[in-house]
Amino acid sequence: MFPGIQCLTLQRRVDRKPDRMQKAVILVPLLVLGWTWTPQGIPVTTEPLYPTQENFNLAQFLGTWYDVAMASTCPHTQSQRRDAAIGKLVLQSSPTAGKVKATRTVLRQGTCKELSGDYDLTATPGRFLFHVARWNADVDAYVVHTNYNEYAIVIMSKQKSSGDKSTSVKLYSRTKTVRATVLDDSKPGQRTGNG
Repeated sequence: MFPGIQCLTLQRRVDRKPDRMQKAVILVPLLVLGWTWTPQGIPVTTEPLYPTQENFNLAQFLGTWYDVAMASTCPHTQSQRRDAAIGKLVLQSSPTAGKVKATRTVLRQGTCKELSGDYDLTATPGRFLFHVARWNADVDAYVVHTNYNEYAIVIMSKQKSSGDKSTSVKLYSRTKTVRATVLDDSKPGQRTGNG
């Protein structure tokens, strides 16, 4: 495939009876999505739509993340969910001021693909803007909670050039698995404040 790229083939188990961890990984994004739901039709704006992690530290946030769970209002994403594999996201400092280099590795139709681009930093720490050429969509992303060394919850508001809008919530982990107590740390109103 591609030299130096580790393709992640660990599939989410949705066809088997879910264990406690699987239920937990599915419930966290759904809870956060319900907690932060905003009316559709809000364009990408200069004003933040969601609060970001208090005292967000970009240097600590950079590095490798795996998207282990997701909930979305996007019909295409919902229809493809059963076949989704865990993706890998590597965030690095960019030589270009005001940007973060993002490299995403995903499994698509049995082939490992690497996608690279820049995330634009904003005046709001923990908020990034980027464009997805495949969907011709602008994405407004918010790191709403992270403890930096283990997990992060990111809300993404996407708007296509056609005007279609959707909201996604992703649970990222520094590893391909998430410990069960992450759920307790991630529930709205139960944040420990240590991240």
